[in-house]
Amino acid sequence: MTINTTIISPWLMKFRTGSFSFLRPTIRYSLGGREIWSCTDVLCCMIFILFIMAYILLGLAAWVNGDPRRVAYPTDSQGYFCGQKGTPNENKSILFYFNLLTCTSPSVVVNLQCPTTQICVSKCPERFLTYMEIQFKYKNDSEYWTYYSQFCRTTFLKPAETLSQVLLDNDCPSAIYPSKPFLQRCFPDFSTKNGTLTVGNKTVFDDGSGKTRNAAELRRAANGINKALDARAIGVKVFEDYAMTWYWILIGLTIAMFLSWMFVMLLRFTAGLLFWIFTFGVIGIIAYGIWRCYLEYSRLQEQPSSRLNAYTIGIQTDISMYFRLKQTWFALMIILCLLELFIILMLIFLRNRIRISIALLKEGSKAIGYLPSTLIYPALTFFFLSVCISYWAVVALYLATSGAPIYKVIAPQGHCEHENKTCDPVGFNTTEIAKACPGAQCHFAFYGGKSLYHQYITTFQLLNLFVFLWLINFVIALGQCALAGAFASYYWALKKPDDIPPYPLFTAFGRAIRYHTGSLAFGSLILAIIQMFRLILEYLDKRLQEAQSNISKFLKCCLRCCFWCLEKAVKFLNRNAYVMMAIYGKNFCKSARDAFNLLMRNILKIAVMDRVTDFVLILGKILVAGCIGVLAFLLFTERLPVIIEGPTSLNYYWVPLLTVIIGSYIIAHGFFSVYAMCIETIFICFLEDLERNDGSAEKPYYMSQSLMKIMNKRNAETKKQ
Repeated sequence: MTINTTIISPWLMKFRTGSFSFLRPTIRYSLGGREIWSCTDVLCCMIFILFIMAYILLGLAAWVNGDPRRVAYPTDSQGYFCGQKGTPNENKSILFYFNLLTCTSPSVVVNLQCPTTQICVSKCPERFLTYMEIQFKYKNDSEYWTYYSQFCRTTFLKPAETLSQVLLDNDCPSAIYPSKPFLQRCFPDFSTKNGTLTVGNKTVFDDGSGKTRNAAELRRAANGINKALDARAIGVKVFEDYAMTWYWILIGLTIAMFLSWMFVMLLRFTAGLLFWIFTFGVIGIIAYGIWRCYLEYSRLQEQPSSRLNAYTIGIQTDISMYFRLKQTWFALMIILCLLELFIILMLIFLRNRIRISIALLKEGSKAIGYLPSTLIYPALTFFFLSVCISYWAVVALYLATSGAPIYKVIAPQGHCEHENKTCDPVGFNTTEIAKACPGAQCHFAFYGGKSLYHQYITTFQLLNLFVFLWLINFVIALGQCALAGAFASYYWALKKPDDIPPYPLFTAFGRAIRYHTGSLAFGSLILAIIQMFRLILEYLDKRLQEAQSNISKFLKCCLRCCFWCLEKAVKFLNRNAYVMMAIYGKNFCKSARDAFNLLMRNILKIAVMDRVTDFVLILGKILVAGCIGVLAFLLFTERLPVIIEGPTSLNYYWVPLLTVIIGSYIIAHGFFSVYAMCIETIFICFLEDLERNDGSAEKPYYMSQSLMKIMNKRNAETKKQ
């Protein structure tokens, strides 16, 4: 038994069972007279499957060892949950800070922990009291100590310790203030009285150590923990706005979907008009700029100050000074003239390529009209991406909450040689660290452990992130390959739409999954590695920002720019490789090589095509989002009462407005991403058609009649007619 491999030019091979036909692969294997598809990049496919299996095992291990309740419940200084059932803190669901004023310490930023004792309480304090006051008031009324002792870490029958001993042992707070629970934490009860910030109707108060503090200091300390003290009220108002406008938002997004579909369909008739309107608009704006510069130059020429120049005034921080010089306006006029001349010459010499680009845009709209199911595919991509993102977030959460509580030394002023070292909260105040660093605390930091699993938590988090990036890029690549296969079946149909195979998108999707999973995983892997390096670079930049010199900052910027350019280039090459893969069925490397060579042979056409396509798609997104935004603005601001009565008395009308605008833009982006893939596929097929066919009966052109007319090409049948 012999296997013969032949590579044929792309054409529509008919495989008939009744009336069924579809696009056959261009790599054919004769195996006993039977044609079969071949799988590509099998090794990478196996590695990809192994990584997915390892990812599933990692999720199971994280699920067994993690506990997301550690995120849902606040944790005190000993690492115990507040409000968790079955624990001594079951009825104490609120976290209380002994000295909130210490939360302005740099340790809050570095360790994400306030360097003060934190305990679980059942309710927040409602009055001003200090420990010194309790020592005197307790003798006359024991109720004071009964109330105050519920905010102490240990239970005392009476306030026997001195203030200095209390501060040293951290058994009780030196003072309590009127507070309210927010996010299961006690925060001061701030209010404004006659334009002055107060806490418990007081502007100044005793902090328990003999110092007088004001409400503004306490507010700054509270903001050190949570900068969103007012977010609760804002959140309630935003929720009310959404409750009143949710159906209007859905109506707006539905209209955006309809407008996006209409725009894609109408591009068959308006692509050329839109491009030329924009082009002549730019030419007109530049011409106006030239005329304006000439007027300013003539006006300054006649003034006595016209002798001034850049050398005379020197270097000025006020930029407006330079616009008082005639040389500035003359230089701007020359620059604009050169730009205008460049655009006009480009339009003259590239007019034929621009016509091809516009014809391809129209052809893309026609292809989507014949394959409307492709417009639904972004919903499937969104579903797959949602699954990947959700799984990554859950695994990351369970990994972060795996292990036993780990305690670290935190100094209030951030000046301690032992800071960030692990410690034991039991008897910490009697250790050498407490003596060397007065005021230092042994606080819960995170969850960890000494087992092999816990030692590699960071590695597992990196693996989780890497596989997540790989899966995200694979889902996007799968969509691009499936769409490319569907649109390629349209292009290589000699008689459109009669020769278009049935269910082209479904067939292309199945073909991509069955035969090209390895190739798609290979291209996605390259992109994921680059993105991982970018993320690591950004992380190191954030961690070492204060220790960077000017040279390191320069190198960082260069690396960031290089990785960004590399990522964009790889994305572009991968997208075209997937198109070639969908046409010929080759592996990733061969498809990328063929795509690169084809693009390099037609680099000028590609440059023009990309600019024209980018302009049309950006304009379409702006038009859709802008139209919906204007209608939503008129509706939510009650400026359409005669036509339609919209929601009234909104707290923030811009909240539903921005939701509608952003949602409309995302919907338009989903539609136009399909259109962009359609254009790119048709363009690649068009270039292949030109290079491999000559219009003869054996090698006819598959391009549309409009493209043949622009390229001055004809098929043999047309010539005979």
